[in-house]
Amino acid sequence: MATAAPPREDAAASPAADPRAMTIALVLVLGAIMTTLDMTIVNVAIHRFTLQFDAPLATVQWVTTGYSLALGAVIPSTAWAVGRFGAKRLYLVAIVLFVAGSVLAGLAWNIQSLIAFRVVQGLGGGMVMPVGMTILIRAAGPDRMGRLMSTLGLAILVGPLAGPVLGGYLVDEVSWRWMFLLNLPLGAVVLLLATRIFPADVPGERRPLDVLGLALLSPGLAAFVYGVTAGGERGDFGSAGVLVPTVAGVVLVAAFVARALTARYPLIDLGLFRNRAFAAATATTTVFVLGYFGTMILGPLYFQVVRGESATVAGALGIPFALASGTAMQVTGRIVDRVGPGRVVPFGVVTAVAGFGLFVFLLSADVPYWALGGAMLLMGAGGGSTIMPAMTAATKQLAPGQAASGSTTVNLVNTTMGAVGTAVISVVLAANLPGGSGALRGAVPADAGALAEAFRGTYVWSLAFVALAIVPALLIPRRR
Repeated sequence: MATAAPPREDAAASPAADPRAMTIALVLVLGAIMTTLDMTIVNVAIHRFTLQFDAPLATVQWVTTGYSLALGAVIPSTAWAVGRFGAKRLYLVAIVLFVAGSVLAGLAWNIQSLIAFRVVQGLGGGMVMPVGMTILIRAAGPDRMGRLMSTLGLAILVGPLAGPVLGGYLVDEVSWRWMFLLNLPLGAVVLLLATRIFPADVPGERRPLDVLGLALLSPGLAAFVYGVTAGGERGDFGSAGVLVPTVAGVVLVAAFVARALTARYPLIDLGLFRNRAFAAATATTTVFVLGYFGTMILGPLYFQVVRGESATVAGALGIPFALASGTAMQVTGRIVDRVGPGRVVPFGVVTAVAGFGLFVFLLSADVPYWALGGAMLLMGAGGGSTIMPAMTAATKQLAPGQAASGSTTVNLVNTTMGAVGTAVISVVLAANLPGGSGALRGAVPADAGALAEAFRGTYVWSLAFVALAIVPALLIPRRR
């Protein structure tokens, strides 16, 4: 039976912080930047892929969804792998696999091969963040968790900030292939630094792998996301080809939950959810990420399809969003250590709701960019004040032995909801566009006003999901 997460240990009882904790965090940031960069850098190329490969949006978006889905597929086994192979060793393997997938993606010859190699990337990238968080939690004392987690969150700043701009430049001026090939030198630097700086692995508890749980959870998540995406591509959610995988995914995930509640060594320790802070914080990110990251594909498409901007300009116009997110993340990360995340996260959600609401209200075919930029500042600030503080709330009270399981669970939820959110938003956008996704390729003529209204209606869904996050956010304990 999975055990409940114990109350947070007193500072005196907690292990001493590693004096190199900040250096370790900065190396982890560099590694995480590669994975977050690859999630955002591709967004500005979605339109180019639809043209170059003459493929519909529902197929091309698998370049993003397939990557995210692979992340989710490998994350469940991460906690077991950390105990079996050691955190440092597993991190180095993950970086190598991610870089190999990047090189292959840069050599892709059609949309199918690109999607396949993105999956390889995801299998490596899926381990980078949870294993990195495990290393950081073990190195940081509980009283510095907020600050160090906000430092790790720099990757969430640099990825959305540099990704669209860099990706747009490479797409317009060089080649989309270099969006992936640039990970080769970055990966080499991360490997060198991690080998020299990360603490050596120490013997830990080696639990048997829950093979049945893994066989239920990973295919279940894949089937569910496939069903949602296929429904958008076919425009029919009632057909057997859509309904069967969607229902099968739900059944498999439900079966996994039943298995995890009774297994001696479950793949995911659901007992962690008996801890109020962990449960409330994870529920907050579940709903928030669904709406927040689901829109990452919308902004670049709006600026290119509706406003006729280049990929480079479309990426640059997203800077206010990313800059506000990263700035808020650094500020709230330090505040959380002093006042507690329960006082910060609800404020972040409300700020994000205000930003999304203003953006929806303003969105049109000719709204001034400065007005949209102001709304994006609020959206980004709200996201930065919500996601990392909520993750800090979820992991701050875990005992050292629960670091791997807790970080795995948190990252699994975020990655899965990000993939589902991207799929749902793509489906809604394709349904709203006049003439379907063909409008993105210019195959179906449509005026800018009708296109803008389609994007506006899609953003409403994201606003609704983000607003729902206020309910669990209010349940996060307010004590420090």
